[in-house]
Amino acid sequence: MEVINLEGKYNNCYFNCLEEWSKEMAESGDLKEKWFDKFKDKGLRVKLARNEQDEIVGMIQYMPAELSFVSDGEGYYIIKCIWVHSYKEGVGNNQKHGIGTLLLEAAEKDMLGMNLRGILSWGVDLPFWMKASWFKKHGYKRIDKYKGMVLMVKSDENTNHKPRFIRNIKIKEREKDSNKVEILIFKNGWCPANNIVVMRTLRAIKEFEDYIDVIIFDTTDRDVFLEYGIYDGVYINGKNIQSGPPPSYKKIFNRIKKAVKKVN
Repeated sequence: MEVINLEGKYNNCYFNCLEEWSKEMAESGDLKEKWFDKFKDKGLRVKLARNEQDEIVGMIQYMPAELSFVSDGEGYYIIKCIWVHSYKEGVGNNQKHGIGTLLLEAAEKDMLGMNLRGILSWGVDLPFWMKASWFKKHGYKRIDKYKGMVLMVKSDENTNHKPRFIRNIKIKEREKDSNKVEILIFKNGWCPANNIVVMRTLRAIKEFEDYIDVIIFDTTDRDVFLEYGIYDGVYINGKNIQSGPPPSYKKIFNRIKKAVKKVN
């Protein structure tokens, strides 16, 4: 097993979070690729774990924290995600073999050469992807929590300066047609799971074009993100449609259909 920097021949694998075999992942479109193209020259870095069969079994991506979803992140890098393939399909389940630790150590070694104030990551307390407890075992300390997400830091610096999650700002009231459903789409591109929701919504709204108003916010624009504090999300008449894994196309379609019936 070796850790390498992202190479062009592995781009598609990376854009699909190692799940090129997945029909669901194919629904995420090209949003991850566009996100990568925008930030690859702004400090975004990607490392991959490659086995002896030239298969990519793990990945980690990290970037300047001031370009992410935290405030006061100048001088820090943040680990946006670390993932080791866990499904039977594709290259199979490669978790529980120390690959995540190998990726983390390689990324930390890279970042230590940048003269940073510290390294940030985020996690969750639930026992699945990006577990906060896993980062704690690797020396990270909690500094903030918001909506189930835990912000963590690894630093030798003793300071009161602490980055924080950027909080959502109440969506502004706007003049709208009472006979139409308002759908707000906040798209960033960094996470294919969120991209799936965006692309499914864009498919679904085609059936109701005469009955809805759609506004799309590109949150890769920092000013757009800061205006609302929403990185990714789809809101139907002000209500977020996602609270966990991506809702199915059918569920999104039915949510829109139900909202349309209420105003017509």
